[in-house]
Amino acid sequence: MIGSNLNIKIFFLIKIILFFFIFLVKSYSDNLEKNDSLIVLGSDTAIVKIKIFSSLTCPHCADFHTKVVPEIKREYIDTGKVQLIFIDFPLDQAAFNASKILNCLDKTKQITFLDTIYETQMKWTSGSNLDDINKNLKKIVKNLGISPAKFDKCLIDEVISDKILNGRIDASQKYSIDSTPAIVINEKKLEGSVSFKSIKKKIEKLI
Repeated sequence: MIGSNLNIKIFFLIKIILFFFIFLVKSYSDNLEKNDSLIVLGSDTAIVKIKIFSSLTCPHCADFHTKVVPEIKREYIDTGKVQLIFIDFPLDQAAFNASKILNCLDKTKQITFLDTIYETQMKWTSGSNLDDINKNLKKIVKNLGISPAKFDKCLIDEVISDKILNGRIDASQKYSIDSTPAIVINEKKLEGSVSFKSIKKKIEKLI
């Protein structure tokens, strides 16, 4: 009898945990559609919406950001046809920390941060341990209005951490993303190459 009651309690506890987990993911997914807490480049009225899921320590993401994004911007964003939405998908602790700092920045400085972080990726990720990497990162963001005290506070901000982790869960569940960079064009994941040529081909079919 005691064992039976214990099993019932465990069952309901699991249901409660699952309920809150689903609620958190659903809440983040709803916010994802609103673009109110995301880094966006381009007009909200653009016909084509491209979501870029990236990890800030990922070399391929840096290559994509420094080479492909400028071409998309020049040909499609500046002409009002495409909107880019940058979404965190950290693959390691260093990327996770960098994402936290990104989310602490004023929205007007976030694109600048992304540009800087990818252009100097080899430099700031060159530390022998996480503390060294954080020190490198701290120097970079100092010029963007993040003081050492604010930097340390951002790293332990649970709201920001939850936002990033829930976004990663949502991306995995909704788009089956497990590597970066991953591209979703008008809610359809781009399979294969993420070159400008491949993206351009998809865009041209939609405009």
